[in-house]
Amino acid sequence: MQNTKLSSYGIVLAVVGVVLFSAKAVLVKLAYKYEISSEHLLLFRMVFSLPVYLVIAFFNKPVQKEKIKIKDYSWIVFFGFVGYYLASYFDFLGLQFIKAGLERIILFLYPTLVIIISRVFLKNIITRQQLAAILITYIGVIITFWGELQMETETNNITLGAMLIFLSALTYATYLVGSGWLIPKFGVITFTSYAMIISSLCIIIQYLVFDRGDIMNYPLELYLICIAMAIFSTIIPSYLVSAAIAKLGASNFSIIASLGPISTIVLAYFFLGENLSLIQIVGALIVIFGVYVISKQKK
Repeated sequence: MQNTKLSSYGIVLAVVGVVLFSAKAVLVKLAYKYEISSEHLLLFRMVFSLPVYLVIAFFNKPVQKEKIKIKDYSWIVFFGFVGYYLASYFDFLGLQFIKAGLERIILFLYPTLVIIISRVFLKNIITRQQLAAILITYIGVIITFWGELQMETETNNITLGAMLIFLSALTYATYLVGSGWLIPKFGVITFTSYAMIISSLCIIIQYLVFDRGDIMNYPLELYLICIAMAIFSTIIPSYLVSAAIAKLGASNFSIIASLGPISTIVLAYFFLGENLSLIQIVGALIVIFGVYVISKQKK
């Protein structure tokens, strides 16, 4: 009975976390209506999130502090830069050119990219089931992307946006592959907090060195959107997802994460008025099925 309750609790955490993370793309598209740059939007998101991550990091120490070396902290800096700063930056840039629903579908390629990167750099064997899943997901993305090209006239912008979102998925997958051996030392919550702090510092440094533009004269509505993004699509889901993975395991969570593209499409329909054609919906379902096939792969 207790295990059932824990599983149900983990499922609720996973569903809420996935839906909140998916809402980020919709909030970004709403923010772009106020003619804000990607750099300033990402800056607001991380600056509003930073105080919370600092507090949580202060009260949560590494679980294996005696085994942590200086180079481990250096790796956290690297993965915080790659996995959260670069991935978020590419994502925000790409959302200027494509719909939120298409963004989430392309971004959802990261589980297959994890397998490919693990094969190239860690020499992990790709099973037939994994290879089939990779082919299925990419076929789904191609179908969805082709449907978007058929609906729009400015194909160059769509292609650029899709490439940027793919880079976001690639950098995030790199982070997942490389940080796996650090998480047991630091703990999920502590590692996530440290990585998000590094990411926040990176965007702040970028602003101070390359930008220094006026960030105080945007409409109040924009700041409210950024605060909502920081709270509901950054801080809360980051820890909900961590807790869900701890309860359910990564494989079970990846199945629930299949809700991501669908929830984004639904939210984009209601809040942005975005519509997807039937062929694009079919493509989205193919991508989700491909990730489901990967999630069924036994370790």
